[in-house]
Amino acid sequence: MRIAIAASEGAPYIKSGGLGDVMEALPSALQRIDGNEVALFLPYYGKIRNNPAIKTELVKAFYVSLSWRQQYAGILRLTDRADGVQVYFIDNLYYFGGRDGAIYGHGDDSERFAFFSKACLDAMVALNFKPDVIQCNDWQTALIPTFLSAYYAPLFPGTKCMFTIHNIEYQGWADMGFFDDTLALPQEYRSILDMNGAVNMMKGAIETAHLVTTVSESYAKELMYPYFAHGLDGVIAKAGWKLTGITNGIDTNTFNPETDPALPAHYHKKAFRRGKAQCKAALQEEVGLPKKADTPLLVMVTRLVGHKGLDLLCYAIENLLARNDFQLLILGTGDQKFEDFFRHLADKYPDRVAAKITFNLGLASRIYAGGDIYLMPSKSEPCGLSQMNAMRYGTVPVVHATGGLRDTVPGVDENGEGGLGFTFQSYNGDDFRQAVESCLRLYHEKPEAFKALIAKDMSEDFSWNQPAQKYMALFAQMCNN
Repeated sequence: MRIAIAASEGAPYIKSGGLGDVMEALPSALQRIDGNEVALFLPYYGKIRNNPAIKTELVKAFYVSLSWRQQYAGILRLTDRADGVQVYFIDNLYYFGGRDGAIYGHGDDSERFAFFSKACLDAMVALNFKPDVIQCNDWQTALIPTFLSAYYAPLFPGTKCMFTIHNIEYQGWADMGFFDDTLALPQEYRSILDMNGAVNMMKGAIETAHLVTTVSESYAKELMYPYFAHGLDGVIAKAGWKLTGITNGIDTNTFNPETDPALPAHYHKKAFRRGKAQCKAALQEEVGLPKKADTPLLVMVTRLVGHKGLDLLCYAIENLLARNDFQLLILGTGDQKFEDFFRHLADKYPDRVAAKITFNLGLASRIYAGGDIYLMPSKSEPCGLSQMNAMRYGTVPVVHATGGLRDTVPGVDENGEGGLGFTFQSYNGDDFRQAVESCLRLYHEKPEAFKALIAKDMSEDFSWNQPAQKYMALFAQMCNN
């Protein structure tokens, strides 16, 4: 099957969050399936252009029409990808290549990614790559199914389009003048994109894509409710017949305690005690905490933003510190109020709390490996990858049972049996505190049961093999209808 994948980011070339991780692993997993030919399309950001380690060659150039605009687009092909995936970067200096800083958050993001969406389709034409399936991701590529329906269907007879929602909170809004001034779509598409008198690109994708997926089974169900859908619950309810959840995997080659080059010691699921203890001791020394082998180390690697459940941790932490023996390590950046809170907490409890307000992938790996308990009390979580990374490295998760956390971390009982981690159902600080204390009790009072839970977590298959097969089943369903 010929599969085109379009996304606004993809590791290891460019990454701002979980979408980048997915776009590193999913194309590769699909390419490994016999008979597949996978092409990945990404913007040619300045950070990619200026990275000498990324080797490309120009293969095509053309102009993209956006209403009255005629914008240059070059197709740069990656020359050194080992897994067989063809990676193409869409080059335009004005929209992508000439900008420094964050890849999102520019005042013309709507126009930038409208260009990218149309350029992806034009690139497929220029390359004579006629896919059976186009899989596009989040609002930045949400116009692809709409453009495909309006203009490109005759050029791609039989091509079907899947739209995947990684986070419904970000929907691609623009004022209604954007419809005429930039998109210049036929008038019958105005109502498809219109939401409350403005353009909503994700709404258009949900209505025009052949199938809609999201990144966990539970999140697909949650999106039917206003609390989770950020205004799109009615749109999703009407399209419920074509919505499916497929829980993400993780790249088990990258996140591997047996080989991870960032770790001071390596270990595997059948013999983890010594290596994990060495990682913990080295981590405590690295972040300035006392080396205490028998004191549980609670850790978080996260963006410091509200929906990650940090308000629950802020509410509960003083009480937890007063009642329990543990250390806490936080890694991440984000909202100033949370950065300041954890800096102050570390100053107040220097022997018990460390706060690293930075972005450091190597330290993140060492935290996954050196921690004992991983905290993830997210208010909502479409899928979440950190909890799977943590379990892969043998760090027991404590999570709010929502979205993908519910699907990947079934709850255990007080003996650490029946699941993979400790969960709490209601989003409140006291329930979170009780879940943490239940985990701490298992650690202190039943250490062998805690070690058995670590072994069970490390034995779970969090690879992309099964999710990739589920994508293939949906691709076949689309192509056969």
